[in-house]
Amino acid sequence: MYIGIPNPNAVIPLEKMTIQPEGKLAFQVLYNPESYSQSRSVRYAQSSGISSNTPVSQFAGGGLEILQFRLFFDSMSAGSEIGGSVTDRLKFTGNSLLPSLAKLVDVRTYTQKVYSLMEINPDKHVPPLLRLKWSSLQFSGHLISCQQSFVRFGERGIPLRAWLDCVFQEFIPPQKATLPRPLESPDTTKYRTIHQGDSLWALSAREYGQPEQWRAIADANGLANPRALRSGERLVLPAVKIR
Repeated sequence: MYIGIPNPNAVIPLEKMTIQPEGKLAFQVLYNPESYSQSRSVRYAQSSGISSNTPVSQFAGGGLEILQFRLFFDSMSAGSEIGGSVTDRLKFTGNSLLPSLAKLVDVRTYTQKVYSLMEINPDKHVPPLLRLKWSSLQFSGHLISCQQSFVRFGERGIPLRAWLDCVFQEFIPPQKATLPRPLESPDTTKYRTIHQGDSLWALSAREYGQPEQWRAIADANGLANPRALRSGERLVLPAVKIR
């Protein structure tokens, strides 16, 4: 019998990532992703200058944020290790005690909850809008790509373990995307409210036309960690000289 310091996760369970499809019940992933990546891009159009060998570059618009991560699914695990309902945990606990030949929990029962998020809603004619919640990560958008890889099977051919590579795209309501805003000069101080998915890099590109000016925003607001932005927070955008 093991005697020692107990597993802290048994006393204070890990917060599990929750996925909330619009109009449906939310569900937890079985295991939190080991990591996730967020990316955003902006577009610049090029046009040939008159009597010039160098094209003219002009900002053409920003892109939506992309969130990517990998999810692990294993129907052979003990119930205390996974997310989900009490019924799910009891089912997994019982299944983990059975011999290999008797394990009958098909992992596709749980991977399908994620994979089906790309199916079209018959009422709205589009896949459901999703909200992902995991501690400080709050993301609204759609699942635009999901690859299932089944890597372990029972003696009867039932999939028992899988990986899902997921790609989500940010959704911005049309009224927010087209909201008019008066143009301001980058050499005057401004204030902006942080919205979900904002980053200092993207804010700097949008306001100054120069992504590298994010350091000036971080310094002006005393941000030691430029990634630790909270929705609703108001930032000062200092005046900068654009070269």
